[in-house]
Amino acid sequence: MHSVCILRLSAIGDVTHVIPVVLSLQKQLPGIRITWVIGRLEAKLIGDLPGVEFIVFDKKAGRRGYAELRREIKGRRFDVLLHMQVALRANLAAALIPARTRVGYDKARSKDLHSLFINRRIAPAANQHVRDCLASFLEPLGLQPAPPQWHIPLSPADHEFAGQHLAQGRKNLVISPCASHTLRNWPVSHYAGLADHAIRQHGMKVILTGSPAPFEIETCAAIQEAMSEQAHNICGKDTLKQLTALLTHADLVVAPDTGPAHIASAVGTDVLGLFAASNPYRSGPYNSLQWCVNRYPEALKKFTGKTVDEARWGTKAEFEGAMELVTLEEVTAKLDEWIAEKS
Repeated sequence: MHSVCILRLSAIGDVTHVIPVVLSLQKQLPGIRITWVIGRLEAKLIGDLPGVEFIVFDKKAGRRGYAELRREIKGRRFDVLLHMQVALRANLAAALIPARTRVGYDKARSKDLHSLFINRRIAPAANQHVRDCLASFLEPLGLQPAPPQWHIPLSPADHEFAGQHLAQGRKNLVISPCASHTLRNWPVSHYAGLADHAIRQHGMKVILTGSPAPFEIETCAAIQEAMSEQAHNICGKDTLKQLTALLTHADLVVAPDTGPAHIASAVGTDVLGLFAASNPYRSGPYNSLQWCVNRYPEALKKFTGKTVDEARWGTKAEFEGAMELVTLEEVTAKLDEWIAEKS
């Protein structure tokens, strides 16, 4: 085996979980040629990963995106395709990638005709975290599953940016309040209460982050407005690389089920995760599950009538009011617990 093509377009959190697969491939098969077909936004985070050729696929470009991918791939053939995305769009991209061995998901996790585009499957596994699932894609190749090790390249300028926004001599708390799915988001008033508590009780500097999307800018501004204390709001003012550097040097990150939580976990920073709309044991910050406030079982039961054991693994509880089951009191208590352990 000399060449591998990875197909994983999005999202940010899932893409971070593929990094260990790349690192493990490079370690287990020195000299292996790795090509990764990736989304445009995701490439801004890890498109300079050493030893990897990246082909950026613009999913918003429609037919033009597929035509560009066809041109990039024309005349090439890979030994292996790791088809790591279950979506019709990804299947259409996979059809353009010639490979003798095509590894995909087991039957239980296949949908949108995924099975038609693969000829080898990962082993079934119950109640598995997404990272561990993606790590197992190496096993059908006779390799060991990828261990949880990460590397995201950052420049001195990225670290300098982080240093300009972080306090010295006290702990820095980064709040990344917005997920792409708004029903995963905690109420603004709760974020404001948590930020005030962190400043008053623990002397922390609170930094609000988010993308330039209008909703995220409005949310961070609303949190700032609702606070009694003063937060440092840089929402929309950083790049993904700068954000990664900031998360690398922060002491703690607070976030719902969203990409920055996974970036923080990947760079070794603790994450106080806020979960009710989704299951942290499937999609939470991998290295910080002990710091997650988990009201997913209650939300699932309240809105679907099913227990975690009864529902299909990965079932969402994305309903209006679900995230309000995560109370301000239990999140401040979790913060206090983290402070006590880290002091």
